[in-house]
Amino acid sequence: MLILRYPGGLKKAVTLSYDDGVEQDARLMDILDRHGLKATFNLNSGCWTEEGHVFPEGFVQRRLTLKAAQALYTHSGHEVASHTLTHPYLTQLPPAMAGAEIAQDRLNLERQFGVLVRGAAYPFGVYSDAIVETLRANGIVYCRTVESSHGFAIPSDWLRLRPTCHHADPALMELCEQFLDRPSAKYSELFYLWGHAYEFEDKNNWEVIERFAAFMGHREGIWYATNIGICDYVLDFQRLILSADGRTLVNPTARTLWLQPDVDYEVLSIAPGETVHI
Repeated sequence: MLILRYPGGLKKAVTLSYDDGVEQDARLMDILDRHGLKATFNLNSGCWTEEGHVFPEGFVQRRLTLKAAQALYTHSGHEVASHTLTHPYLTQLPPAMAGAEIAQDRLNLERQFGVLVRGAAYPFGVYSDAIVETLRANGIVYCRTVESSHGFAIPSDWLRLRPTCHHADPALMELCEQFLDRPSAKYSELFYLWGHAYEFEDKNNWEVIERFAAFMGHREGIWYATNIGICDYVLDFQRLILSADGRTLVNPTARTLWLQPDVDYEVLSIAPGETVHI
């Protein structure tokens, strides 16, 4: 048995995922940065607000202009991911149009932000097996649903990724306490929070994310990472090569990986290209 441990041998990781590329992301990002949290922002490159546009008074879903988005997300330490070109119900589109929504958004975002885009979130949380395969064919390695797991297991199906919960879930802080109260859990765990930043303005409840960030942030035993950071680490861990008896391990990846051969063993690390005998 090999038990995955996060970088530094940690057992716990926290990540967040916020959709639509709205003005309120700036305030959210400031809160996250103050508490050492990392998020992924899922963007629709076909929905940027035109420069000079004035939103009606009281309108909360204020999408950023491209210029403002570039200033906010570029080199922020947070991830830019896809939310499709125009935020449609993908399952209601002909396959070619659904494919274009995915492929064009990825192409645009990579050009606009100068990064590789390999993650996504489903618009409206709607997907199908065919959409999953279209994402895979277009180089997307994970995609977040809106189906709360209320759990902390590391995803086994990254293209049908279930978050722990939405920030409006009444059980949010109870789940946080459960997550932190399990230091002796055998397997490594992940707390995954999602939402839309404009919802905090709409509900006038920014204290929800402030409380979450203050409670979960800056903890010594937690790895704070973006969605793609965690996904890539887990996928690389799964690439470890084992001998038939499981006693010799080879790390063929470009990153150091951390693990326990079993709970009775010490945590060990394997450097890129290293072979170890346990």
